[in-house]
Amino acid sequence: MALDYHSQGKPGKIEIVPTKPYSSQMDLSLAYSPGVAYPCLEIEEDAQSVYKYTNKGNLVAVISNGTAVLGLGDIGAMAGKPVMEGKALLFKIFGGLDCFDIEINEKDPKKFIEVVKAIAPTFGGINLEDIKAPECFEIERELKAQCDIPIMHDDQHGTAIISGAGLLNALEIQGKKIEDVKLVVNGAGAAAISCTKLYIALGIKKENVVMCDSKGVINTKRSNLNAQKLEFATSRDIDTLADAMVDADVFLGLSVKDVVTPEMLKSMAPNPIVFALANPDPEIEYHKAITTRDDLIFATGRSDYPNQINNVLGFPYIFRGALDCGATTINEEMKLAAVRAIAKLAKEPVPTVVRAAYDSETMKFGPQYILPKALDPRLITAVSPAVAKGAMESGVATRPITDWDSYDLQLKKLMGYDDRLVRRLADLAKTQPKRVVFAEANTDNMLQAAVSAYNQGICQPVLLGNEEMIAKRAKKLNLDISELEIVNVRHDREARRRKAFAFRLAEKHQRNGLTYPEAYDKMFDRNYFGMMMVECGDADALITGSYSGGGTPMKIATEVVGIREGFKHFATMHIMISKKGTYFLADTSINHESDTETLVDIARLAKRSVEYFAKDPVMAMVSFSNFGSNTESSPKMVHDAVDFLHENYPDMVVDGEMQVHYALNRKLRDKTFPFNKLHGKKVNTLIFPDLSAANTAYRMMLEMGLADAIGPIQMGLNKPIHFINVDAAVRDIVNLTAVAVIDAIYNLEK
Repeated sequence: MALDYHSQGKPGKIEIVPTKPYSSQMDLSLAYSPGVAYPCLEIEEDAQSVYKYTNKGNLVAVISNGTAVLGLGDIGAMAGKPVMEGKALLFKIFGGLDCFDIEINEKDPKKFIEVVKAIAPTFGGINLEDIKAPECFEIERELKAQCDIPIMHDDQHGTAIISGAGLLNALEIQGKKIEDVKLVVNGAGAAAISCTKLYIALGIKKENVVMCDSKGVINTKRSNLNAQKLEFATSRDIDTLADAMVDADVFLGLSVKDVVTPEMLKSMAPNPIVFALANPDPEIEYHKAITTRDDLIFATGRSDYPNQINNVLGFPYIFRGALDCGATTINEEMKLAAVRAIAKLAKEPVPTVVRAAYDSETMKFGPQYILPKALDPRLITAVSPAVAKGAMESGVATRPITDWDSYDLQLKKLMGYDDRLVRRLADLAKTQPKRVVFAEANTDNMLQAAVSAYNQGICQPVLLGNEEMIAKRAKKLNLDISELEIVNVRHDREARRRKAFAFRLAEKHQRNGLTYPEAYDKMFDRNYFGMMMVECGDADALITGSYSGGGTPMKIATEVVGIREGFKHFATMHIMISKKGTYFLADTSINHESDTETLVDIARLAKRSVEYFAKDPVMAMVSFSNFGSNTESSPKMVHDAVDFLHENYPDMVVDGEMQVHYALNRKLRDKTFPFNKLHGKKVNTLIFPDLSAANTAYRMMLEMGLADAIGPIQMGLNKPIHFINVDAAVRDIVNLTAVAVIDAIYNLEK
């Protein structure tokens, strides 16, 4: 599978994407000759303007000679390329940094230094990777001295920074002072030495450190020690790792698997901390360690155990902050700032998106959670500014940041998705949490979402389903549902409500042939029962599963709560949060085939909803033709809908029919069709001619990673009944729950 992943489609993991237009002769003349001469002359005049006119300020090199590839050893420059490509990918997805991987076939450190120094002007920063010790020390030291850009050997300092943050938090949890603890380090390579130096900078006393290598304790009795090992040689009369472990408070392993025994763990001081970071197998197996000591905090380099020491928590954000303030180096102050920022973040409440990504609702600061998770989106706004401030305070920033609020927003936008709207929805819902019925509480994602929404204070969930089944599912998922209401619609105790609901529904539809016995039978269905709870005021909103293309739950909703007065249709809208802004797409779930009347209703409903979310809806009715250029039935239907809206709702900012690229390209639209009623405005709402087009559009954006989505948001029913696929991500269901609560608070459809 791994080979297929790397080889299928376009081989490798990264590519170059243009950032400027290139479709016309004018574009090409600006990109290259003669236009490119102008920025060249500006840079010749002022070298710092290279950051204004080129990508240098956002470009990092991952450089290696492949002599110490993690878990593989000296496999050579070419064989190490997949690893370096992977590192480049991480820089991009986590830090928004462009990255080239450069493999240099040279083991002589002096020649290696010459090559890297010669190409350094290309880059804003250099990440040295997988270079063996002791050569890596000389290489990094000399390059930092000879180059004026941030340079860091991540194998050394990345591990040190992340484990340092974990150490601070573990010591706090275990109730130990850093200046008092005894540290044992097993392994004396680049990472081990860098970690030890950083721990000392954090407060560990050098005399309390014992370092071991493959020959045992590094002590003053041994000869032929290199300069790096000699710095940590102890004068204590101990020779083995077992000797060193007695009464130790902290163990740091950067060596090989299975060198630590249960007996060694037992000999450590009370409340020990063990960072067993050998990869892929730690110095002592996880389950063996935690069963040996129940007072232990244990961390590894693996993602399948708690407390992963993962360098990706650091390097993307460290380089991000360093490049953004024009740092000329990465110094100790910047590294310590990163340590403290990462440690602090772990103490903050874990957002839903992170808990959902790791399938955990119990994630919180403690022995099983001493570090943030790699997918925590807050890392960039926590670590990068801290690093930039460290650079500024230590005097190495050439472009100091002055507006930190703007920088925070810049970082969020840099990663593509501005989550302000999502946060706004959740914050609004928390002001007046409502009773929300979850009709599909017997499914994993719905149950997790209900618990998550409750824990965040978004709503008071009502779970529909069998109590025993829900309890078993909650136990399997490690969810606490003790404070949540469960309603079994088939239970005898619900007979009174079933009768009342049936009478109400039969009375509502007595002229449509619905009898009381028929209505009573319907009340054994969770969707009927749950929607009647909302209709009768027993609950405020409902979230239920959807079937493809407007299936049973949607039909039940029209029967139970009905369509809003003045409309003959209801619809759904998706909010798409993309790098280019927020867009509203309708109808994405309900109406299979549209006619002019349906499109008019969808547009009117969308206007009302978009006004709430974005204030000023600018709407394009899209088709495969432009302004009457095709008179076939589908474009004509859209054309007629636009004409009707213009005549009857002149205040609506809407036009069409138009092809989607004209809708989204304001300059092209206004130049080609200067008469359009959207002139000069950016379209934020797209009304599609049918369900197939709308559904395909939003799903393509999701699958291609072009946007995040909130929805489907129901528009046009008399009560807050919302539909979503039961297999949707927990985060998406929680977001829709927030919308349902806001719907109940503000009565959006009135």
